[in-house]
Amino acid sequence: MKPAPSSARGMTLTQKILAAHALGLSSQPGPDGRPRPYVKPGDVLRIAVDWTIASELAWNGMDKTYQALGRPGLSRPDRFFLAVDHTVDPTTLLRDPRTQKLVQLSKSFAQEGRIRHFYDSNQTILHTKFYRDLVLPGQVVIGADSHTSSHGGLGAFAIGLGGADVTAAAVLGESWIEVPEAIFVEYTGELPPGMSGKEVILKTLGTLGRNTVALERSVEYGGSAARRFSTDMRFTIANMTAEFGGLNGIFEPDGIVAAWLAGRSEQTAAELSEARYFRADEDAPFLARYRIDLSQLEPLLAKPVSPDNVAPVREHLGMPVHGVFIGACTTTEEELVLGGLLLEAALAAGETIRKPEARRLVVPGDLSIQGRLYAAGLWRAYEQCGFRIDPPGCSMCLGVASQRAEKGETWLSSQNRNYPNRMGEGSLAYLASAATVAATALGMEVRDPRPLLARVDPVRLAKILGGEPGRIPEVAFTPSEPTLLASEDPAAEHEQGPAQARTAAAAASSDRHVVGRVQRFGDHVDTDAIIPGQFCHLTDLSELGSHSFEFVRPGFPARVAAGQNIIVAGEGWGSGSSREQAVWALRGAGVRVVIAKSYAFIHKRNLVNEALSFLLVSDPAFYAACQEDDTLEVDVGSGRIRHVASGAEYQAQAPSLLITALTAEGGLVPAIRHHGQAVFAALTQP
Repeated sequence: MKPAPSSARGMTLTQKILAAHALGLSSQPGPDGRPRPYVKPGDVLRIAVDWTIASELAWNGMDKTYQALGRPGLSRPDRFFLAVDHTVDPTTLLRDPRTQKLVQLSKSFAQEGRIRHFYDSNQTILHTKFYRDLVLPGQVVIGADSHTSSHGGLGAFAIGLGGADVTAAAVLGESWIEVPEAIFVEYTGELPPGMSGKEVILKTLGTLGRNTVALERSVEYGGSAARRFSTDMRFTIANMTAEFGGLNGIFEPDGIVAAWLAGRSEQTAAELSEARYFRADEDAPFLARYRIDLSQLEPLLAKPVSPDNVAPVREHLGMPVHGVFIGACTTTEEELVLGGLLLEAALAAGETIRKPEARRLVVPGDLSIQGRLYAAGLWRAYEQCGFRIDPPGCSMCLGVASQRAEKGETWLSSQNRNYPNRMGEGSLAYLASAATVAATALGMEVRDPRPLLARVDPVRLAKILGGEPGRIPEVAFTPSEPTLLASEDPAAEHEQGPAQARTAAAAASSDRHVVGRVQRFGDHVDTDAIIPGQFCHLTDLSELGSHSFEFVRPGFPARVAAGQNIIVAGEGWGSGSSREQAVWALRGAGVRVVIAKSYAFIHKRNLVNEALSFLLVSDPAFYAACQEDDTLEVDVGSGRIRHVASGAEYQAQAPSLLITALTAEGGLVPAIRHHGQAVFAALTQP
């Protein structure tokens, strides 16, 4: 990396964490004149990784990468977290051979890899357990799930990536990152009683929009209102930064976080001492700042089929629903307790349950939460109101196990995504807080939860959650500053340095010419659409390809086979889940190149890792000219595109040198085979 100028500006919270984890940096003067490591947006870094995390569904694909690398062992078996949560429920575990295979594969690897933190089926949800018990402020976490962003709630830099990236980080102990631009979301005003983190993030999505200002950027949250947010609220907001389009979401760790950590029992004093309380500099280079006043916040819901399609609950009062679901990683203990107290208050007021035959499901995120609900008597309140209570797991949020909505059904859910077919093929999902879902469950018609929330005793709520109402803990801690991370440079001894690799990349890419016909797509095509969750257990490319776009564009594979092998799309191509199976499906179907206005961060990394060509084109004239079934000539290496019918030519944006080098290697796995431990040193050096 080029040295930073002596007049370097300050850094964001994200930049400080990355600077503290960057390998091969030198000290530069900070705003106060004292030396410190410095990074800026656009810098490509090697970074040390504190944790890698995954689910059994992700490990299914990761095992393929691990096998391709020769099963080399993990860099830190004590820092790999694996939970069986995505595809399991009691019925599926008994009856579905596919799920049984996924579970067994994870169990086998847990033994093989001597993993300290392995959690079998129906014990927890990946992010719930990791957030509550292990992640620390200032750490770098890479997870094979897009909602890894959750852990920014405690002030960690946490990002979801595809399985190949996570496997590489687990094996090597490091990864690479392009330092992102950052925006700041400032929350102000006094939050009305009963409003949760779900309302806050839905308000944010409704105000700023999905895949707009946050796309591929770091989102830092703060402000006078945020300083009073509980750690559970911060979790939900950081969790749904994935729906916002952000690379990561992060809160400044403070006394509330320090008090939360002090209550942990599974970590030693030495482990807890790793926490680092970074803060953004006053002159941090935020691309933009957005202020959101929460003083008039009211219950909200997100209408199908996007999390930013937000409206007040009052506009949908009385809308009938076929089912209600309280659960998934985004639904915290705080929300589950509040929902239970609301139901308890309804029963105490003499309310009766209408439509007892309707489907009502609650799934706590961890056995410890389940135990607390039981101890507080809230378990019974859920049962009396017609809820079936299942053990921890992702459940209906993914719609891949036995728990799914039926065709034509409308559900109200406290999960984080309402994409088409997300809860089950042909169903519609509305998103809301657990309190709104609980109130709706009483009559199976959308209901404003506030009259019942007013009956909830705040003292009892706080007691169940282990605190006092309205009290902000006063905990002393020392703000941290980045320091240099000592490291060796394994690239210096490797036979092929970055200059040679990039020369080879240019040569390799110069002959990549594609001639084909177009399939047009619009904005925000998500990975659920590219390959539905029901097929993510597959690893064979051709089989995955046969199911690509199965629910939203039937016949897609046949069109590709007939020569429509170029995808032209709009903004945010590949948003949503981190599943690398989406890229495998495109490759398996025979897609030669993807052209889009912008890409979701994780999906773009997956395209690079799996060596599927893609181009970034911003010229509106190209999209105006390029229609369904048009023929294009594409020179992937140079980025030149020729529209055959008109003869017009267009130019794509040049990729970074690292992406070019990885492409030349044939993707991430071949690059690791070539360079070994030195791979990221070789590819990130100037």
